[in-house]
Amino acid sequence: MSDSQLPLLLIAAGGTGGHMFPAQALAEAMVRRGWRVKLSTDARGARYAGGFPHVVEVEEVSSATFSRGGALSRLTVPFRILGGIFSATMRNISDRPNVVVGFGGYPTIPALSSAWVLRVPRAIHEQNGVMGKVNRIFAKHVSAFACGTWPTDLPPGVEGVHIGNPVRGAVLERHGAPYIPPGDYPMSILVIGGSQGARVLSEVVPEALSLLPDRVRGLLRVSHQARPEDLERVVATYAEAGIEADVQPFFRDVPRRLADCQLVISRSGASSVADISVVGRPSILIPYAAATGDHQTANARGLVDAGAAILVPESAATPESLAEQVALVLDNPGGALHMAQSALGYGIPDATERLVAIVEELAGYTS
Repeated sequence: MSDSQLPLLLIAAGGTGGHMFPAQALAEAMVRRGWRVKLSTDARGARYAGGFPHVVEVEEVSSATFSRGGALSRLTVPFRILGGIFSATMRNISDRPNVVVGFGGYPTIPALSSAWVLRVPRAIHEQNGVMGKVNRIFAKHVSAFACGTWPTDLPPGVEGVHIGNPVRGAVLERHGAPYIPPGDYPMSILVIGGSQGARVLSEVVPEALSLLPDRVRGLLRVSHQARPEDLERVVATYAEAGIEADVQPFFRDVPRRLADCQLVISRSGASSVADISVVGRPSILIPYAAATGDHQTANARGLVDAGAAILVPESAATPESLAEQVALVLDNPGGALHMAQSALGYGIPDATERLVAIVEELAGYTS
């Protein structure tokens, strides 16, 4: 069978890790099943495309958002989006997809709009407990709506199916990796906050860890993902506290570091929560306070209610309060092990397979 005869999946995702990582997981699975896969995204999203299977064709689309830029830039947004829709429709006429799946973000508008115009079966996967603006607009105009977090804030009349958040193959390979509870030996802490770190984590976490007793600080091995502008300050704080730390703007081996750590300190983006639960690690979650609809708090709730995570609101995240919570985990090996097991029990490692089943059902095709 030639490539042109293979079923085609068009994946549309915005330019953040929260959208792109589950999209990558679906792409990996569909390629293994013998599908052709295309990725429709903007220039920001294309930066994440390196993790996708090499056979996935990347189509950069014209898109924009009203949330960035000045008044003049916002005036051009509708025209740029319309241009993207027209271009996507022309492409999809010449190479018609069997199914289109959107993962959220403004760059998904062209692909989902063209799928609606051409009557191509289409689905949305919403990662967060509070829906994004674009997914809310298209929710009533798709054939299936999959939810990564449950419950999800759904519009009236929209029926969602809870499937969990797909995780990349590198994360799934470490599903249930043995957990070594904290003790009187080197202990690893992983600090992650979005694709390039988070300012509040860089401000608070190094100071918090420096407040721990000398005997604990000497055992710590910290991997801290920080923004480039925060690197020098974060490195200096750890050095002054005598804490061994690897500080980088972006870790390409997060799954390995996650499997090796005793504790994760993180924002509660949907992909981070999914990765933590699939591997099964104790966590302290600090939701991004400015997230739309406070969706990061909604994302964290399941892990917290399961006894797998400690929730620290950003407004309460001081070095002193965070040091207290870190000590609570590191000084309690039995409790940390229970948190790890609870996280693993909360995770949905077959989320990708559940989404694959939806795609194949929409296409009327089974591998």
